[in-house]
Amino acid sequence: MRRFLRQLAGSSRAFREVFANPDLRRVQLAWAGSLIGTWAYGIAIVVYAYEQGGATAVGIVGLSRWLAAAFASPFAALLGDRYDRRLVMVVSDLVRALLIAGAAVAAYADASPIVIYVIAGLVGVAATAFRPAQAALVPSLARTPEELTAANVSASAIESIGIFGGPAIGGLLLAVSGPGAVFIVTASALVWSAILVVGVRPAGAVERSVVEPGSVVDELLLGFRTIARERRLRLLVGLFSAQTFVDGMLNVLIVVIALKLLDTGNAGVGFLNSAVGVGGLLGALAAAALVGRGRLAADFGVGIFIWGVPIALVAIWPNQIFALVLLGIVGIGNTIVDVSGMTLLQRAAPDEVIARVFGVMESLFLLTVGLGALAAPLLLNWLGTRGALIAAGALLPLLVVPAWPRLNDMDRAARVPLERIEILQANSIFRPLPEATLEQLAEGLEEVDAPAGEEVVRQGEPGDRFYLVKDGALEVYIDGKLVQTLGPGDSFGEIALLRDMPRTATVRGKTAATLYALDRRAFLTAVTGFGPSLSAAEAVIGMRLGPAPSGIVRA
Repeated sequence: MRRFLRQLAGSSRAFREVFANPDLRRVQLAWAGSLIGTWAYGIAIVVYAYEQGGATAVGIVGLSRWLAAAFASPFAALLGDRYDRRLVMVVSDLVRALLIAGAAVAAYADASPIVIYVIAGLVGVAATAFRPAQAALVPSLARTPEELTAANVSASAIESIGIFGGPAIGGLLLAVSGPGAVFIVTASALVWSAILVVGVRPAGAVERSVVEPGSVVDELLLGFRTIARERRLRLLVGLFSAQTFVDGMLNVLIVVIALKLLDTGNAGVGFLNSAVGVGGLLGALAAAALVGRGRLAADFGVGIFIWGVPIALVAIWPNQIFALVLLGIVGIGNTIVDVSGMTLLQRAAPDEVIARVFGVMESLFLLTVGLGALAAPLLLNWLGTRGALIAAGALLPLLVVPAWPRLNDMDRAARVPLERIEILQANSIFRPLPEATLEQLAEGLEEVDAPAGEEVVRQGEPGDRFYLVKDGALEVYIDGKLVQTLGPGDSFGEIALLRDMPRTATVRGKTAATLYALDRRAFLTAVTGFGPSLSAAEAVIGMRLGPAPSGIVRA
């Protein structure tokens, strides 16, 4: 209990830092507006489709929406790695607002349901650009690992509010009015979200430009390749996808539970979805204890497990209160999964492709949600309502239990030695970088031994690494003349990398030394992608290449 209270105290400090950061605060509130609009709109579409063609229509509409979005997601996510991520979020909000306003006009004009279904698909496509851009933007705004986790906890709590508030608003409006009114409220929420994002002004923002060679197809596939070659990413995305498959089934099953099993009417659909949101808010208290923990992967597994079990238990007793409580527990699991999973992904994915990694993830999620929506009517036809609930709820525990050892291994492997982060933070070039980027760089450092008298780099040769001195002493020679001795904490090698030129000096071991080496790609990605870090590096290069007394490193 004392440990839990200490974790909560630490998390409360991180939360205060999150909301003291005006840019993070605006992004979080924009996320709230986007979510409330999305969920209210989703409830209206689901009920509208059910009224038009029953559970089968709900499944088909859900599948068409998610398939369209799944196809578009990798393309939309590329925008977040190519352009200002804030602009991508704003455009996504405004395009959705215009489309949903068109759906409102169609609903009030009693247009064909096909028109509204097509608009629903386009709204799903436009939405795919928002989440990857937001997920890629947040790590650059967070200043510590604890703040990044706290930002994800608050984002998940906001998501729970959206899951609660959106369906509740949608259900009430459906009860007293119709889908058209829900569409109008949804469009307004998205406009509000766009206005908030416009005000975000991150200090380290730099202009993004195309820096990778190759075709557009290669750039789109880079997100898939990153996930395919990283075992951690494969496991996380796989379990996340299984959860969203069950989520897709639940979207349909909740309608059947409310209208058939519990006989609560249209408003009951909104209230049952709202129970998930309320549980998510309660889950934020548990997720707050994740801040600063070293077992995020195990927490992720626990969240996946308790996401599924309550769905199966709903079938035992068709009682409204019991169902609300169980769906609230699903919300708790949802918060834990979102916080731990998102934080792990943000730490593991390289910044230059992080939006595309999240785009691939969104694409898989949308696809699995659609497949889940399609599978639910089949299960209902084959197994009945209760049998379908048991089958849907049992899937996730059956997947996460055998994956448990790999999740524990992930936690053990994620513990980066504090010494590596400290030596990076002590360097003027890396000091301004966000903590998540420092962690990635620390993981990529390679320890290199430099015996006395051995050359580490030679003047005139191409440069492919940046070096930090861990211990020992090295000598720097320019044109054969000794100009400086390096010791622990010093660094060299940035000129050849940033200027794309041969080494300007020879560095040789004076005594046996140990170095940390960072490869060219990781160094350039981190330094050139963050304004203050690039400025610090340019200042160092200007000092070393300009007129200066002997003793300045040139490598």
